[in-house]
Amino acid sequence: MTELRKKLQELAALPADRPMGMPGAFYTSPEQFAWEKNTVLRNGWHCLGRQDEISNPGDFFTVQLLDEPLIVVRGDDGEIRVLANVCRHRGMPLAEGRGNVKRFVCSYHAWMYGRDGALLRAARMDNAGFDAKSCRLHGHNVQIWNGFIYCSLNGDAVPFGTESQPLDDLLAPYETDTFRVVHSAEENWHTNWKCLIENFMEGYHLSVVHPQTLHGYTPTGLAKKSVSGRGFTSYSANYPNGIEPRGIGAPGLTAEEKQRSTLFARFPTQVASQSASLLVSLSIFPIAADLIRVKWTMSVYGDDLDEDTIQSRIKLWEEVNTEDREKLERMQIALNSQHAQPGPLAGDDYEGTIRDFQIWLAQQDADLEAPIQAAE
Repeated sequence: MTELRKKLQELAALPADRPMGMPGAFYTSPEQFAWEKNTVLRNGWHCLGRQDEISNPGDFFTVQLLDEPLIVVRGDDGEIRVLANVCRHRGMPLAEGRGNVKRFVCSYHAWMYGRDGALLRAARMDNAGFDAKSCRLHGHNVQIWNGFIYCSLNGDAVPFGTESQPLDDLLAPYETDTFRVVHSAEENWHTNWKCLIENFMEGYHLSVVHPQTLHGYTPTGLAKKSVSGRGFTSYSANYPNGIEPRGIGAPGLTAEEKQRSTLFARFPTQVASQSASLLVSLSIFPIAADLIRVKWTMSVYGDDLDEDTIQSRIKLWEEVNTEDREKLERMQIALNSQHAQPGPLAGDDYEGTIRDFQIWLAQQDADLEAPIQAAE
């Protein structure tokens, strides 16, 4: 076990009232990133987007998850599949961007695949060793949760279970699965994937980094830690008294639920903000120790918000993301310093979610280390 991984175990074991952050190398080391890429990231469930992004048979979009190019497509049977975006002939990508197709046709030698990944045609393949049935596209593990599409590159990954029931119960009144996508965008951020998880999931920075965009609605002083468990954490960004609720939302919402934004993370790489009428989700696709691809979607509840309001919310979130990105990219540079050593974290309501993430990462690491130690 490397010194960084030992430090993770050490800090995760600290008393809850004495939390500490990790040293800068945890976020800058190429060796640490390589370890994460082959373990916690490859084994984890990653949010790829919303299921209503591909509402009709043939609708698809593409993503790059670690080293795997993927096609997320709705089949003729209505099922959502995540297929390897790699032709079985010579490895050419089959699709890019998003759209709707009847067939996926390779631009190199015109091999044709169905929307379920089956090879339908391969011109002039007459040799005896060719078997079309053995040349279907690989299908990755998929699960749907609250309208989100998740994929794991580990064929043996266990789907979400009852361990996340507290988070399910927290979101149930909002009817998260019924929200419809109104905006999707992607961009590269020069930061470590863990930095964005930690930034999004703590309310300590809200009033400082977002004085004009968020402080009026979700000031730091009203942040409250919410439910957490194996694989997730959350906190409530509560609105001040007298602030109008952000939309009406589902009929079962209480007045308290309408007066807050619930921010949650599904580890390793999804963070989201759920309010009465608005759902914003960031899917993080790690590329290198200091580079990520961020896909963010905005969804709304029914017809709660008119078009002008939707456009103003998109603009607001673009500004919020820009503010966070600026800080994280500056911090990424400073984290290379020899003086970027562990520092104390704030209390549970402000940075307790970072400790939850730290503990989860440490547990994942410990679970991987146990068989190695047993073998020795």
